[in-house]
Amino acid sequence: MISKKEQIRSHPRHGVVDLDRRAALKAGLAAGGALMVGFSFGRAEAASSFQPNAFIRIDRDSSVTVLLPKCEMGQGINTSIPMLLAEELDAPLDQVRVVFAAAGESGDISQITGGSTTTRTTVKPLQEAAAKARAMLVEAASKRWAVAPQSCTTQSCAVLHVSTGQRLSYGDLIEIAAKLPVPAKAVCKAVADYSVVGKPQIRLDAVSKSNGTALFGIDAAPPRMKVAAIAACPVFGGKLRSVDPAPALAIKNVVKVVSLPDAVAVIADHTGAARAGLAALKIDWDLGPNAHVNQDDILAAMRKASDAPGAVSKQVGDAKGAIAGAPKRIEAVYQMPFLAHAPMEPINCTASVSSTQCEIWIGTQAPPSVKAAAAKASGLPADKVIVHNHLMGGGFGRKVEIDMVDQAVKIAKTVDYPVKLIWSREEDIQHDFYRPYYLDRMEAGLGADGKPAGWTHRIVASSVMARFFPPSLVSTKGVDLDAIEGSETPYTLPNMTVDYVRQESAVPTGFWRGVGATHNIFVVESFIDECAHAAGADPVAYRQALLSAPRAKAVLALAAEKAGWGSPLPAGWGRGVSVQHSWDTLMSQIVEVEVTPAGKIKVHRVVCAVDCGQMINPQTVRAQVEGGILFGLTAALQGEITIRDGRVEQTNFGDYPPLRIRDAPVIDVHLVENHEVSGGMGEPPTAGIGPALANAVFAATGVRVRQLPLSRTSLKKA
Repeated sequence: MISKKEQIRSHPRHGVVDLDRRAALKAGLAAGGALMVGFSFGRAEAASSFQPNAFIRIDRDSSVTVLLPKCEMGQGINTSIPMLLAEELDAPLDQVRVVFAAAGESGDISQITGGSTTTRTTVKPLQEAAAKARAMLVEAASKRWAVAPQSCTTQSCAVLHVSTGQRLSYGDLIEIAAKLPVPAKAVCKAVADYSVVGKPQIRLDAVSKSNGTALFGIDAAPPRMKVAAIAACPVFGGKLRSVDPAPALAIKNVVKVVSLPDAVAVIADHTGAARAGLAALKIDWDLGPNAHVNQDDILAAMRKASDAPGAVSKQVGDAKGAIAGAPKRIEAVYQMPFLAHAPMEPINCTASVSSTQCEIWIGTQAPPSVKAAAAKASGLPADKVIVHNHLMGGGFGRKVEIDMVDQAVKIAKTVDYPVKLIWSREEDIQHDFYRPYYLDRMEAGLGADGKPAGWTHRIVASSVMARFFPPSLVSTKGVDLDAIEGSETPYTLPNMTVDYVRQESAVPTGFWRGVGATHNIFVVESFIDECAHAAGADPVAYRQALLSAPRAKAVLALAAEKAGWGSPLPAGWGRGVSVQHSWDTLMSQIVEVEVTPAGKIKVHRVVCAVDCGQMINPQTVRAQVEGGILFGLTAALQGEITIRDGRVEQTNFGDYPPLRIRDAPVIDVHLVENHEVSGGMGEPPTAGIGPALANAVFAATGVRVRQLPLSRTSLKKA
């Protein structure tokens, strides 16, 4: 039996469990009357002990639970993971649930959710672990009946002996199964036998998210909790000089003003009072060295930096020589702006700190980072920190960060009750970790056949990886792996050079949905379109001639067919295309756009062909495509963060607007069914929509878009 200390501490309403990993028993050992089979997502296991970062548990009632290190942030793993287990274990879907592990050790990247990694990293180990558990249960039944395992089959959480009709539930077999050795190899179900995987399934969390019973970070409400509002120095790197708390304390229900090194917080009985107290304060800020930093200064420094070679990420042949000897040469400079994440759920964190324990309630993509930040801010050992990870009302990379945790813990340290810190929308927009500003220099030499004989791509941007994983820049000799993602292109280019120039500014940068590929796919697909135009070729035919991978050619052909590529359009309309191979997913998008004489853009239709390998839940894939396209359209059409006097000019959805329903296009999704390795789906649609849109605008107007958002480009006819 597991001791009381080692038992799972369950929070069923939001699907999180706290588990001491060292308490996970060896695979196959019965734990409190359950069969547990542990497995790892690639982490090395110590020879002296078994420390899995996940396990499958089958209980006496035959219910199946899987503990995962990942987080549910809207990508649908609360449904797809149970579908995987239901398939491999022959279990009814309503008897399978997924729970998410409590925060592990700092630096455990297996618990970071992002980069479209969850499905890609979990499918194979989950299937194999489930197949091994199923084999152990079948062997247990065969021993009970003294029959050959091959004469048995499984169905509805039970083992059946085919010839005699005998039946034993999984719960009846766990004690015998637990004493058996774990099979060395997993024999997974044949794809032809799938009855759950690949079939559309309504999300299992849809009801709770619709009726309000699902718990998000902002819903946390521990006993005696009060609420805090906060204002940070408006200038990057600025500090608090002084503040008189009296005006805030004079407001009813305000209980305390807390000064932090670079911010001021007001604690009150409710949000309204906290906000009112904060507004009443006269805060004296030390604006620091960045008070005169402007957008033009940042861009000028990037342009200067782009003149020098950077760290080479890819070198094929002699690109410079091929360009110099080509009969036609084209070049372009592309720019993409800083972008905020702006999730609909405001930034929040609830903290309770005592002399012996720190407790956190939050929706986060990185539980170990939250735990480490809380330990540092509270001054307590990490094993005295408890992290309750709730659902996220949008993450997009923002909730990999831990700045709100540091603030909440420091505020809660000053009182003897829990404090829920909620940022205003203005704080969120103006104190984000923004997608980097990118400047890309492209050059190509076209041969006599019009194809690129030489291709160079220089990327200039700040380094997100240097902040998150500093050693990675050492191992790559200065290349930021995030900044170059998507730059290799899906095309066959005989001579190609890609290099990266790191250029930092005062603006803090971080991961943003689609990460580096959101800019590289825009640049590559826009520039390949320029090459097609220079060669006098049809954009789809030109790409087909440069693609060699059959799956890439297939998604392009499918998108073109479904979009009616080449068919007539009204005056002022145009179609644009993009192709990508990113996160192990192949995708092609075609946009139909109308540009009015006044220069107004109306996106009428988006056709998207997707090959993400083996789909677990096609319903989720479709939803991810639709959501990702709308997220990317928002950025391409109107998303932009600008800097003046060391601060962000945008403040709220009024000047950093999301796409409105009235402006949303028809989205026509076509899913390719195959059984290749599953690819990621959270980010590809966001990366591919921008270039398809820009290429459609060119087709409609003849104006080439080299800078986003499109609102930066004048399309008004003279």
